[in-house]
Amino acid sequence: MTNAQPMQDFLPPDWRDATLVGRLDLGAGPTPVVIRQGRVADVSGDSPTVSALLNSWGAEIPGDDLGDLHGFDFRPSWEDQIGPRLLAPVDLQCVKAAGVTFATSAVERVIEERARGDSARAHEIRNALEEKVGTEIRTVKPGSREAQALKEVFLAEGLWSQYLEVAIGPYAEIFTKAPPMSSVGWGDYIGVRSDSEWNNPEPEVAIVCNEAGMPVGATLGNDVNLRDFEGRSALLLGKAKDNNASCSLGPFVRVFDDSFSMDDVRNAVVALEVVGPGGFRLQGASSMAEISRDPLDLVHQAMSEHQYPDGFVIFLGTLFAPTQDRDAAGRGFTHKVGDIVRISSEKLGTLTNRVTTSADAPPWNFGLGALMLNLSSRGLLKQQDK
Repeated sequence: MTNAQPMQDFLPPDWRDATLVGRLDLGAGPTPVVIRQGRVADVSGDSPTVSALLNSWGAEIPGDDLGDLHGFDFRPSWEDQIGPRLLAPVDLQCVKAAGVTFATSAVERVIEERARGDSARAHEIRNALEEKVGTEIRTVKPGSREAQALKEVFLAEGLWSQYLEVAIGPYAEIFTKAPPMSSVGWGDYIGVRSDSEWNNPEPEVAIVCNEAGMPVGATLGNDVNLRDFEGRSALLLGKAKDNNASCSLGPFVRVFDDSFSMDDVRNAVVALEVVGPGGFRLQGASSMAEISRDPLDLVHQAMSEHQYPDGFVIFLGTLFAPTQDRDAAGRGFTHKVGDIVRISSEKLGTLTNRVTTSADAPPWNFGLGALMLNLSSRGLLKQQDK
């Protein structure tokens, strides 16, 4: 990708009717912005962080007009970059994720477990396991009596797995995906561990919540997964999920309003395209209508007996687990350095990243301390009204 497209090409078709929240680097440091009717407003004077902005959402939000979004030219970081940079649209929020929320992903996690992270063995296991397990788990509500009865059947047949426990049991898998400030945004590099040989993107919708646990909006995300690491042991989840540049969010948070609701999230279709070296192309789509647990249930489970004073983001999980062969028959899909990953949904736009290794990705060196020093030097820190 050498010719940058105007940013509005990556926004939803109705972007002028949407209320969008994001973060720009205009040269001085991260700047929260609100976009209404296509006009970009710098709100850092009253809300120096997106966390503060969303915690006080609903009040009148003054800001300095920066012009029409049409006039901004955001370029991917792998190109010569002149001008403003688009950052991940969250900052102080904890980034959580829900796993195994679709029947297909549940089956794929069981495959990884049984294959012990070996992609060649996965092909041998997939068809039989899908026939025995996949159909049944699509028909039950997690945590129900029917789900418990199905568990007993699977146990008796030797098919039970820890992944099926979170797929149809009462408790969802909720884990911390990334530390605050570590997520990358649109047009940035996304990383996979250099010692991983079987990995894939996970295109997802992520809900953004305020300190009270109230969903304020949604964005797109890539919850990159290392299938070989997690397949060897579920205790390697941290190695599989939380690495440098392994969490991508963006391009903006679309705030819930008259033009966008939770039902739009529930009915969203999330498309994935991977374009790689040698003319490789992978395409697919997943429907949020097939999710096993309602988004609000996942939000509730993330908040259960936990508080997030700066708000939190939660990935809702993915239906898409690519199995298309890339290098050799039966070995499935894995990333290569240089892959361009595009995740898109009609109401949320398109999130674009380029794959590199976590070792070679730009190091994460702008954390909470650096942000506080930056905001202080710009005179933006002050007592926030509650």
